[in-house]
Amino acid sequence: MKKILYVCAAVCTVFMMSSCRSKESAYKKAYEKAKAQQTVAPATTTPIQQVTTQTVTPVTTTPVADYSNVTVRNENVSFVEGSPLKQYGVVVASVTIKSNGVALMQKLAGQGYNSCVAQAQVNGQTYYRVVACSYDTKPEAAQKRDQLEGQYPGAWLLYKK
Repeated sequence: MKKILYVCAAVCTVFMMSSCRSKESAYKKAYEKAKAQQTVAPATTTPIQQVTTQTVTPVTTTPVADYSNVTVRNENVSFVEGSPLKQYGVVVASVTIKSNGVALMQKLAGQGYNSCVAQAQVNGQTYYRVVACSYDTKPEAAQKRDQLEGQYPGAWLLYKK
């Protein structure tokens, strides 16, 4: 009985395997149909349309910065060393030891700044103001201060009395 069961199972398996397989004739029919459609339908060409592009330049206006509310310290300073000090200076450091101020001034000069050191008396104490650059107008000095604040946090404007 077991032998008959095994033989029936084998015959069923062979029958199932052979019936699931795709026939070559099915592929051949699909290929011939595609070829027939290709030869019957002539190739249509679509004319290429020329597209013209226009370059549009946006109009931008640069807002004028208002530096009228920028805080400026008025101090009576005397020139110590470096480039001459103009009306407005961008102070990047204030030190009590002159040699430290001169060293920073020289570093700034090496970076291309017209730096100087100015001496100020505040409440009986002597301070050496390291000025990175100086300008005749407040807006110029304020713009430069904004640029230098990344490198020298706390930079401020000095107005020479």
